[in-house]
Amino acid sequence: MRAMDLRTRVTVLSESHDQDGPPGTRMLPGDPVGITRVRYPGHGSTRLMRIMQTNACSLSCGYCPTFCGGNVRRTYLAPEEVARVFMDAHRKGLADGLFLTSGVPGRGDRMTDRMLAAVELLRRREGFRGYVHLKLLPGAQAAQVEEAARLVSRISVNLESATDGYVRALSREKDLSGDLLPKLRQAGQLLLDRRREQRPLPWAQAGTTTQFVVGAAGERDQEILGVVARLERERLLHHAHFSAFQPVVGTPMENAPPTPPVRELRLYQAEHLLRQYGFGVDELAFGADGNLPLDHDPKTAWALAHPEYFPLEVMQAPRELLVRVPGIGPRTADTLVGNRRRTILRNVADLQRLGVDVARAGFYLALRGRRIATAPAAHQLRLFAHGQHMVQAPFRTPVPPCAYR
Repeated sequence: MRAMDLRTRVTVLSESHDQDGPPGTRMLPGDPVGITRVRYPGHGSTRLMRIMQTNACSLSCGYCPTFCGGNVRRTYLAPEEVARVFMDAHRKGLADGLFLTSGVPGRGDRMTDRMLAAVELLRRREGFRGYVHLKLLPGAQAAQVEEAARLVSRISVNLESATDGYVRALSREKDLSGDLLPKLRQAGQLLLDRRREQRPLPWAQAGTTTQFVVGAAGERDQEILGVVARLERERLLHHAHFSAFQPVVGTPMENAPPTPPVRELRLYQAEHLLRQYGFGVDELAFGADGNLPLDHDPKTAWALAHPEYFPLEVMQAPRELLVRVPGIGPRTADTLVGNRRRTILRNVADLQRLGVDVARAGFYLALRGRRIATAPAAHQLRLFAHGQHMVQAPFRTPVPPCAYR
């Protein structure tokens, strides 16, 4: 077989689909090197080159097209080639940062060494001080985690699921409690200690992330969010990603039922409530199956389950309750509290001017003793407008849907 040139190898290793990434990402059309625009919360965006150093893999992950028995073109980039390809895109103004991941051919620590070597070239030889996100592989050693914490902006370790049993159902080689979770905790603690001791690096550090493949092993949302909440409460995890399982042709799980994408959305919304709104996992409204309801976002589900709190009098309610109203976020709650110290909020127009989504919030609010709306907003039918609950054909992709989380 004819050897692939560098450009072809880069294309193979960076191929993706628009849906392969967390909310707020999209592939830039016509670009051969996997440049993705990622939006920041609120405003702004950056361009990341997302690339696998190799798609060769010895693992048997049943959901992944690059699993050890997958029928895909295999190739590899040397550390020097990773550095060269990224810096070329960076100097041309195409990429602001790098997201480096990899398959696991053989021992994970050996491939991790090659990934660290690529980042070392970027930092030491090329002088690149921008964003680098490194995904640590199963089998990476403690010393490699320490080296990664010195070199990169963000570290991720994919936990994949919530318990050892679920993870073994997805991949017989992966070990949650003996490998993946301790590694994520170590990385989180190293970055936390550096912040506490005020030992900044020349590049900004952005904490740790993880990812869960949702629905493939029969796990419950309550279990997933329990793991996430513990790690975030200990400040060892910045945030989590969730990937709704979609069967891939040619994988061991190609005939397994797909997970509705709306379940992925609900997990993102619930994780945001845990991280930004002060909710606890035990406060979220789960069904009898341990999963979040799909017909309401988690905040609305909580509000509907707790009518004893509502309606809130806008001029008197404390901030910690205002942020629990559907249609009011932390910034809007702060704005409301600040404005009512200076003026009386008299009508719906005043609330809308301050950023309140009155269509969603009206049922839960009162102005001068009068409830703004007599019924909650209609069910969120827009979530189903694009067939998000329809059974989908097996998904075809040259790289795993979880590769860039």
